[in-house]
Amino acid sequence: MSRDEGRQTDMETLAEEFVYPEEALNFVLGFTVDRIHGQDLKPGKNRHVSGRELCLGLRDYALARWGKLSRMVLRRWNINSTLDFGRIVFQLVARERLKTTEQDTLEDFRDVFDFHTAFETGYRIEHRT
Repeated sequence: MSRDEGRQTDMETLAEEFVYPEEALNFVLGFTVDRIHGQDLKPGKNRHVSGRELCLGLRDYALARWGKLSRMVLRRWNINSTLDFGRIVFQLVARERLKTTEQDTLEDFRDVFDFHTAFETGYRIEHRT
């Protein structure tokens, strides 16, 4: 079995083992596509986003969108850690909706930040004066 075949098998297994609602997949996919294609990049430029960058961006996006309700919304979609973001990414790869590089792994998404800290104790509402 080639490395690519083994990797594909791992992604397919991952896609079958964890169940996320379509809203969760669309949340991650929508943000990722916007992050990659929403920027004015010249053709041929690298559009890769690392697992860490993606997790931090998804955190900020969720907080901007739902504020203090972010953790509740994500929990409803079975997203309880940054590793879940990675599982969703690899499900989307298995469905051929996203691509990864040979260096990308699920471990890139492990423990990027703590959900409790990010969405509950660390969140502050900005007051504009």
